[in-house]
Amino acid sequence: MKKLLALLMAVVMCVGILAACGKTPTPVDPDKPDDPTPVEPGKEVTNQIIYGSTTELSGDLGNAWWTNNAADKMLRDLIDDYDVIVTNQGGEFVENKSVVKEIKSEENEDGTKTYTVTINQGLVYNNGDPITAADYVAYELVALSPAAKEALAKASAEIIVGGQAYQDGEVNYISGLHLLDEYTYSITISADYLPYYFDVTYASLRPIALKQYASAPLTVKDDGEGAYLDGGELKADEIDAARWIYTNRISAGPYSLVEFDQANLTATVKINPNYAGNFEGQKPSVETILIVKANQDTMMDALKTGAIDFLSTLTDGNEVNAALDLEETGEFVTTNYERNGYGKLMFQCDFGPTQFKSVRHAVAYLLDRNEFANQFCQGFGSVVDGPYGLSMWMYQESKAELAERLNSYSYSLDSAIKELEDDGWVLDAEGNPYVSGIRYKEVTAEQAGDYKHNVTLADGRILMPLIIEWSSSEGNSVSELLAVMLANGEQTAKAGMQINQNIMSFSDLLNYMYRDSSEGEQYGVKTYGMYNLATNFTAAYDMSFNYALEGTPYWDMGYNTNFTDSKELDDLSMKMVYGVEPGDTEGYRKIWVDFIDEWNEYLPEVPLYSNVYYDVMSAKIHNLECNALWDFQQAVVYATIG
Repeated sequence: MKKLLALLMAVVMCVGILAACGKTPTPVDPDKPDDPTPVEPGKEVTNQIIYGSTTELSGDLGNAWWTNNAADKMLRDLIDDYDVIVTNQGGEFVENKSVVKEIKSEENEDGTKTYTVTINQGLVYNNGDPITAADYVAYELVALSPAAKEALAKASAEIIVGGQAYQDGEVNYISGLHLLDEYTYSITISADYLPYYFDVTYASLRPIALKQYASAPLTVKDDGEGAYLDGGELKADEIDAARWIYTNRISAGPYSLVEFDQANLTATVKINPNYAGNFEGQKPSVETILIVKANQDTMMDALKTGAIDFLSTLTDGNEVNAALDLEETGEFVTTNYERNGYGKLMFQCDFGPTQFKSVRHAVAYLLDRNEFANQFCQGFGSVVDGPYGLSMWMYQESKAELAERLNSYSYSLDSAIKELEDDGWVLDAEGNPYVSGIRYKEVTAEQAGDYKHNVTLADGRILMPLIIEWSSSEGNSVSELLAVMLANGEQTAKAGMQINQNIMSFSDLLNYMYRDSSEGEQYGVKTYGMYNLATNFTAAYDMSFNYALEGTPYWDMGYNTNFTDSKELDDLSMKMVYGVEPGDTEGYRKIWVDFIDEWNEYLPEVPLYSNVYYDVMSAKIHNLECNALWDFQQAVVYATIG
């Protein structure tokens, strides 16, 4: 039998993502890779790491204002790393001393709070252009601009004073954002968003080169009313186009992008000689990083032959055992750490059968999640009952309470049928009492929407069949196991449910999930009610906009990708971060448990597992140590090739 695993019990802070006073989509991962790019036979490569990505690159470098594919995030972080506030190896928020000279904060009489940030002199982009405070202010002026909103970028404007009026086009400046001198800016936070548990992040912006976002010769100015752009106008199409600039991309991180292969979805980055160092002043020594796709069936062979040097965050138990076998040869090294995230079945809750809580509950009951986790993780993970990972300090401190309060949705065909019958799924296709086959439910015209499987009877009644369209990424062992254990399972048919698997690229899956019509009109149409993927959290577990209700700006901007309608979820997700003072960990934990409890009842997703991640790398790589909150892109600046 394979090796036993000692689970790491890291007590760390976990998180959703914050940038420029706004929230961005939580990084997502399909949990499985695609085909690797081979190295030329006989070619000697020195001082290089070939990173086998377990998520397919889409190439979106747009600051996570649109999507946040985990591989794209890694690439963005490798080339852009001058945020004012960053996280250290333990997931704590710290000042980036390579960037920041001083940060001051002041509580104002009107309840607002102002952060004044002075950056270091001498910072430059990878092309040698100087970086000043204006470049940091430019980030906010572009992100919150009416043009960015028109381009369907997601950026919350209400948090900063004057941000909403600017985003709505009422004024051309942000009254709460000031360019004080060449190296100093200030940002004032609305009283409505204070206190905030992670308030230190409010001070943080990152620099952007305006000429990469606009053809007009724009500059940042401030005449006293607030910062604004002068010299022309931002245009939606130019902001959108900046996402896809690969040649001579202007950036400010440890590496510069030298090539993005759109056909093979690979990227090559090289050391940026102008990089001032990370928050500890550390600079990279690995000259080149090549990010390639990996294929589940061949990636271990690719590792053996040198076509890949590093495989990150292995989740499949078969892959973990294969990696441990490779380690025994002495030519490879593994590291492991508990995950700060989870694998899941995600529902979109505003159309089709998955708009009904009974159906979401039934799906959970019809999948034996314990057996699923056993088969997939093979002892290297376990089931969770909410949106959290094994490494989270909140989970570690709340295990007993969660076990008492949460529904574990233990595998039960009877429970699934009862949920469905109690909710009216008691008819057949002709409107007669259900006997066998697919269940139907009489619905209103509003509930029916445009769902393609609906049936309208001669008497005008609309029946919705219990048919769920499932979006599943290709080359994905999680998908394959779900197809066997759920979609094609005998129990699912007995319950009167049909689940149609639709296999596609992970980029297509995300476009449908985000309903990103900017990438094609088809993506904006409500099509799939269920997706399988995974979510990893970063250093601030902030779900405050993720469950925003329809009719709010955050719904319109696409933060709520589950399209939920629960006021309780919305209220608790906001209270968890905006109702707790910084440092009040117990207050935060208590509301977090209440939030998890409400989430578990509403069930916008079925959690499948949280696992212990394994990284495996060539033994030539030294000092590359990742953990749940210290990703490859952060750790690699300390790595060396031996």
